[in-house]
Parts: sequence; C-alpha cells; structure tokens
Amino acid sequence: MRIAVAGATGNIGALTVAALERAGHQAVRISRSLGVDLTDGDSLDAALTHVDAVIDATNHAAAGRDEAVAYFGATTRNLLAAEQRTGVRHHVLLSIVGVDRIAGNAHYAGKREQERLVAEGPVPWTIVRATQFHDFAAMVTSWTEQDGAAAIAPLLVQPIAPADVADVLAEIATGAPQGRYRDVAGPEPQDLVDMARRTNDRRGRTVKLVPTWSSLFGVEMAGEVLLPQAGARIAPTSFDEWLAEQR
Repeated sequence: MRIAVAGATGNIGALTVAALERAGHQAVRISRSLGVDLTDGDSLDAALTHVDAVIDATNHAAAGRDEAVAYFGATTRNLLAAEQRTGVRHHVLLSIVGVDRIAGNAHYAGKREQERLVAEGPVPWTIVRATQFHDFAAMVTSWTEQDGAAAIAPLLVQPIAPADVADVLAEIATGAPQGRYRDVAGPEPQDLVDMARRTNDRRGRTVKLVPTWSSLFGVEMAGEVLLPQAGARIAPTSFDEWLAEQR
C-alpha cells in the first residue's frame, strides 16, 4: 500500500515511516521541512495522489488554547479536503488518552478539535488515542529546567514506547477504518516524577526535580485521568526496557 505520514520528520512520524517500510509498504513523507506544507493545498494534492491512507502524527507547541485550536483545526481541514480530492480511503489520527476528560490544557483542546473534524469529516477514519510516551518525563523537565532545577507535575501515567505507537499506527493504516479505536498504552502505570529522575540519571544529567502543578499540567490531570480505559490495547515494551536502551 501507499501510505502518507503527516509529521514524518517528527519522533513518532519517523518511526511510523520505518514501520511501514519494514512491512513492505510505500511511505510518503509529509513535512514542511520536506517541502509539503499542511497549510498549502496544492502541495498536499501532489503528495497525496495515489495514496491509499494517511496517518496524521503531527504535533504543535502552541502558546495558548486559541492558537492550538486554530492550528490543529486549519491543518486538519486542509488535510481532509486534500484527501477527499485525491481519493484517500482512510485517515488515521494519533490522539491522546484522556483528551476528552481534561478541559484546561491548551494542547488537549487542539487535539479535541482535530478529533471532532476527523469524526465529522468526509474521509473514513480511525482515531487512535495513546498514553504519554516513555520519553515524555524527560521532555517536560527540559521545558521547565532553569538553574539546574525543573518543575514537573506528579502525574500518574501508563507510558508507551514510541516505537510501539508507530507499529500500531502502521498496522491500523493498512486495514479498514475502525472509527474510535480502543486506547493504546504501555504495560504498567508510572509516576512521572520518578520517570524523569530515572531517565535523567540514565542519561547522565543532574537536574533537581520540583513536583508541582502548573498551568500546563493542572490538578484536573491528577489521579487516574490519564490512564487508559478498560479494554485498552497494551503494547509490549516496558519503561524499564526502554530505559535500558538510553544513553
């Protein structure tokens, strides 16, 4: 099959391209850095010609809710319209477990807009909600680190290996549209603060962690809100296994 990956140069996108190619499919890379812009309908039409399915693994760091909703809304509308024009038969969207249970996070608001547009759109679809990735904790500390200390919310998560997410996306894109797919998660819950400490130690980084709630990750994300729902698909790679491969 010929499958396009939007966000192909990002972490999940690149791994998804690799998973598709290992399985013998032709991957079409969509990324602004590769000359295909989600805000440009002409470049999208050319990229999606003769494409069977599209995987949207794009990401965007927005400053606020309005910006996130506007960005994800505009790019998703453009992508779906180009898919309809070129005859794409399956749109696969990567989303986030718990996205419908958290009101205050700007990024989650943007992802909800994506989900709404896909579900109401003209192209048959599958939405795949995944939990936070194994590298998420260290990423958060890199965002907030200042003078050797980093604030990090005491979240309970059930993290998943990025490569496992890519494998699931590649598998689903080659099949029939399924609508809202079951949650996808790693094998066991983890404390985000402990994950950050262990990842930084493994990578040889010394960062003082300050557990605290913030405007980015507020108390509405406490408890089991970010955990997968019953019947979730559990990916094989544990956090410990992923951590052992870090340098």
